[in-house]
Parts: sequence; C-alpha cells; structure tokens
Amino acid sequence: MRLAVAATPGVAIPTLEHLLTSEHQLVRIFTTGDKPVGRGRSLTATQVAQWAHDHRIECMKVDTASEMAASLADIDCVVTIAFGILLPQNILDIPAHGFINLHFSLLPAWRGAAPVQRAIENGDELLGISVFALDAGMDTGPIYRQSSFPRDEEMRSKEALEFLGIQGVELIMKTLEDISNGVLPVPQKTEGTSLARKLSKSEALIDWGQSAEAINRKVAAFYPNPIAYTNFRSEIIKITESKICVDFSSDTSLLPGEWVVEKERVLIGTGSKPLEILQLVPQGKSEMKATDWARGARIDSGERCG
Repeated sequence: MRLAVAATPGVAIPTLEHLLTSEHQLVRIFTTGDKPVGRGRSLTATQVAQWAHDHRIECMKVDTASEMAASLADIDCVVTIAFGILLPQNILDIPAHGFINLHFSLLPAWRGAAPVQRAIENGDELLGISVFALDAGMDTGPIYRQSSFPRDEEMRSKEALEFLGIQGVELIMKTLEDISNGVLPVPQKTEGTSLARKLSKSEALIDWGQSAEAINRKVAAFYPNPIAYTNFRSEIIKITESKICVDFSSDTSLLPGEWVVEKERVLIGTGSKPLEILQLVPQGKSEMKATDWARGARIDSGERCG
C-alpha cells in the first residue's frame, strides 16, 4: 500500500524505520510545525520532521487538518501516532482505507493525550497499545488489534513510551495486513472508558501529605514532562526519580515534606512511608544525584518542603 504517516514525537520513529524497509511504500510524512524550544526559544523541528529530512522522505509541516487534504488523494492509508491535530471526518474519508492510529492504552481506557502517564499515575498493573480506525471522536474508533504488557514499577513514562513505541511496530504491520485482507475492526466496548487528559504544570506540584505510593507514581508519570516538583528554600526542585523507602531507621517518623539524609540516601516524609529521592533538578541547574545535591545543600534537621 501507499502509506503516509502523521506523527510528531520520537515514539513514532520505530514504526517509520520499519515502514521504510517494508513491502509498503512510505510516500510522505505529516508532522506539526516548528515550535520554540529551550531557554532561547529557538524554532525547532519535530523529531519526526528531523527523521524525514535525514531519510529524504517528503515531509509536510501542518498546523491544521485542512492543510493535509490536497496531499491525501494518492494515499491508501495514513498511520497516525501522537499527531496532536484533531482530524474531521471529511479528512478521514479521503484515503482509500482511511486512517489508523497507534494509541498507547488498552482502549476504551485512557482515551486522550496522555494515556501512558495517566495509567502510571493511576497505578495500573498493565500498559497497552491499541491500533484502531480513526473516526471523528476522540479515540473512539473501532479496534483492529491490541496488546498488553505488565508494567515494571521502576518504569517511568519516558521508558514506557519508548518500550510501547517499539512494541507497536508489529501491531501496525499486522493491522496493515488485516486491511489488505479485508478484515474489519471491532467496535470499542462501552464500559471501562476513562479520559487521559494532558498533564499540567499545576498538577506537577507534589502534595507530601499523600501516600508514598501515590507520590512515587506521580514522579514516574510526570517524567520527562512536565516533571513533578516541590518548593524548598524558596526555590523549585524537580524530582525526576524516586522509590519507596521500606527500611527507614529513625525511631521517629518523618513529617510530610520533611527531609533527612542518612546512609548515603536522601529521604522525604510523606503521608505514609518516606520516599527516597534518587535524582533531582535544582532550580537553574542540571539533573544530578540527590545525594550529590544534599551534600552541597547541607540540609538542617527538621527542614521541610514548603
């Protein structure tokens, strides 16, 4: 088939790499326009646009669905992966076999922009991927194929998305075979639906009165963006990696938000067990080991996040 891919982040690259050497013809790529990035706010192409340039594949940078219309008539099917642009039905109807989407959840659970992040934050034991036919709704189309995977408790959103992006390649290829063979997708179940709304910076502020389990899940879910954070000495400290402490040696329990450094580790009190901080980003600095930061910070006994 003559294919196009509509995608934005690097999680789509494993599929692009495979399609490039498959029996199908990767005709063109759609991605979103350049965006200001970093402290300098310099305009930067998406990871998918950079890949297309490196591999000399036609790439269209678009900010609205209507900009795609004239470039879809010669396409049999469009594969979308975290594209970020809502596609109306008149656009979806142009390719001969429509659009299929690789979504990183077990639909109908976690429809929306942040399925992996919300699954991790929620403590789901399984992560999943679904390939479905796009319709005008938000991740509501009929499903071709799904796969599920046990979640490693140490896996953050970054690692989970990288893993699922690789696993999704096989599901995409099998779905394209299904389409060629006339296999029809199955409507989604009506029960078990949930919404995976985009993560916000306001949500990233840690409430140390929550349980260690809930905070640890938030740290994992919010990495690498927007990153869970706390306030300490009137500065923002981002927490990028943590784990639950099960062997705190002190005779007295820590108050929520209270720091302690012991046995070459950094702990913060929560509403339950202490949380061990492994990696953090001090304000205005680069990511570092929490123990290295603590040596320079010289935390006093009883100091708390505020």
